[in-house]
Amino acid sequence: MPSAYFTPATFKFLRALARNNNREWFLKHKAEYERDVRDPFLQLITDMQGPLAKISQHYRADPRKNGGSLFRIYRDTRFSGDKDPYKPWASARFFHERRHEIPAPSFYVHIQPGDCFVGGGMWHPESDALKRIRAFLADNPAAWKRATQSKVFREHFEFGGESLTRPPRGFDPEHELMEDLKRKDFAAGEGFDESLACSAELLPYMVESYKRIAPMIDYLCAAQELDF
Repeated sequence: MPSAYFTPATFKFLRALARNNNREWFLKHKAEYERDVRDPFLQLITDMQGPLAKISQHYRADPRKNGGSLFRIYRDTRFSGDKDPYKPWASARFFHERRHEIPAPSFYVHIQPGDCFVGGGMWHPESDALKRIRAFLADNPAAWKRATQSKVFREHFEFGGESLTRPPRGFDPEHELMEDLKRKDFAAGEGFDESLACSAELLPYMVESYKRIAPMIDYLCAAQELDF
């Protein structure tokens, strides 16, 4: 039977962190982070391994505390104007087995007060990867439309991220997928509320969402010449 992972204490901690985003406060409350946020998330990642393998044998749910699917809560502030040291959210990505060799799309889940969502794709792909996606879109429009313009996809997902204001250089301005060709990010998600996040329905919900977005992930893998 599915079990609940997160609780109201998870969101209480994240709200408090947003109000007290400093090292002294975090160190004082680190045990709460580990108990109410990190450890439940690692268990969710562990339990995602079996269902994810049925969606794609090339994707991994890695429950290590460091270097696995769970993103660090520590922010990299070196090149950011925002010097808050911690992220007031928790998130994880389920990645392709060849992610260290080739830029690859991921499945994703984000837990944050007022902004929980699940989805996948490629966020801020590097220049060469973005060029490959655009070239693949230009040459294979029908499969992209099947993956992202179906009734099921449109009912559940919205694309996020940035787009160019003009057609990218070298592409027909009249191409049927021009709005997609303008994208800088190829990621889509669907939101859910805290009550679902704190229920036993979270894991089944994520699995069904990943099944729905899998055709888009498959397409982006093909654009990078990766198996899905």
